[in-house]
Amino acid sequence: MSLESIMAGAILVSLTFYVLLAGADFGAGVWHLLAHGRTASAQRALIDRAIGPIWEANHVWLILSVTVLFTAFPRAFAEIGTSLHIPLTLLLIGIVLRGSAFAFRTHDVERAAQRDDRSQAFWQKMFAVSSMLTPIVLGIVIGAIASGTIDGSRGDFYDRFIAPWFAPFPLAIGILTLVLFAFLAAVYLVVETRSEELREDFRRRAIITSMIGAGWGLIALGLSNRGAPMIWHALTGTAWGWLVVLSSAVLAAATLFALWTRQYRMGRVMAAGQAILMLWGWGLAQFPYLLPPAVTIHNAAASAMTLRWMLVALVLGALLLFPSLYYLMRVFRRVRPFEP
Repeated sequence: MSLESIMAGAILVSLTFYVLLAGADFGAGVWHLLAHGRTASAQRALIDRAIGPIWEANHVWLILSVTVLFTAFPRAFAEIGTSLHIPLTLLLIGIVLRGSAFAFRTHDVERAAQRDDRSQAFWQKMFAVSSMLTPIVLGIVIGAIASGTIDGSRGDFYDRFIAPWFAPFPLAIGILTLVLFAFLAAVYLVVETRSEELREDFRRRAIITSMIGAGWGLIALGLSNRGAPMIWHALTGTAWGWLVVLSSAVLAAATLFALWTRQYRMGRVMAAGQAILMLWGWGLAQFPYLLPPAVTIHNAAASAMTLRWMLVALVLGALLLFPSLYYLMRVFRRVRPFEP
């Protein structure tokens, strides 16, 4: 395996962790906004407790993927950063606003002491809305990259900076990303509580979002016929592509079965498998292109020396990162699951 392939794989692995961990945190913000009924306050308390200790640490995976792209594939980084600077800027604003709102709402002791409900309500809405908009923009960026329409060398402002991402396929991927994150959050939250009432609340939401995601995934796949021809051909015109599509369908059915029969931990594993297949299906369908139809992992790669040192840094960093995150998870998972 070439150094270029290893670096591209590192980006995909880091994005996978980001989807599985930070994605669920964003999805929890969706349910924070949609909390209703007599258990609304308990739903929000469960969400705060589930994501509070570790939500900020999950951004390390996005930082890692961007760092590897910048260092190992500077040409691709430059073209993506230039052509998609509008959605990328919105993505960063969403991440910052979400983090700020969560911190201010949770730790504003002075406001809490004064029982300033308007302030709390403002930050709650800011947290929830940014949690919804940010995944949509992230999906739009992924859809724009997959579409193969980014070309910063010609066209007017609209053609270069608007048209690549403001199109049916990227927008469909944006909505699919939001639904996927909400689905993951609902499945995870089912496991986080011992309250049967809350479990039933989030179990129903997980089942509903799973069905919505399956239907919207088919729509996005259909739009890829024109919106991302390389992805369409790879997933529908090759044996391994059909294997990915059928495996995703099997995992979706297995997740629904697990949720329906209340086998929650199995459902969580199946849900994570779905997300992984979707992400890796996109990566494999696009390989070896970082930015179709011209920028590949080979013609965009940095020098061999840079890639070798980058690999050394990744190995050394992994030896520090994974034990640290494992310890962090263990520390905050020693407490009992949430009970209102």
